[in-house]
Amino acid sequence: MSGFGGCSSSGSTHASPKLPEQHGLTVPDVLGPGVRLVFCGINPGRASASAGAAFANPRNDFWRLLHLSGFTPRLLEPQEQHELLALGIGLTNAARRTTRGSGDLRAADFEGAEERLRGIADKLGPKALAFVGKAAYTGVFGGRVDHGLQERTLETAMLFVLPSTSPANAAVPWEERLRWFRALHELVG
Repeated sequence: MSGFGGCSSSGSTHASPKLPEQHGLTVPDVLGPGVRLVFCGINPGRASASAGAAFANPRNDFWRLLHLSGFTPRLLEPQEQHELLALGIGLTNAARRTTRGSGDLRAADFEGAEERLRGIADKLGPKALAFVGKAAYTGVFGGRVDHGLQERTLETAMLFVLPSTSPANAAVPWEERLRWFRALHELVG
């Protein structure tokens, strides 16, 4: 296994090392050669950790937005996340620790995240890394951020910030979230 959270040179995925806080539950990265886009969530929630799949809370809009913005030809279920690799799409998280909510994360949960993401960008060469929520981006880089394309890059990968797809993100209306997902789709093709 490589040092950036689960991608091996063969393109298979592996679970991250289990942390005591996860009580044996983990969400594997979905990464492999040929990814043109990597979505980076903030951290696994309990529903995702229980399912072993990203964005598994049935009220999370990630999979619906992914489909309606044109990234997937049909609506995928979280358990079908590995089908994204054939579409050139990968998944990871900024923080590895499973929590009830992202508000339970600490600064220490993001230690090494920038280096890990830089390793993904260097080894796999995606066109873009898309952070699903401002908190995912600021957890890694700090500061304040707006939605959309960022000036910062990692290696040759553009960085893009999407609204959170969490059910806790009622402040951003559905149409606005869909608009940002569509803008990302236009950017990466």
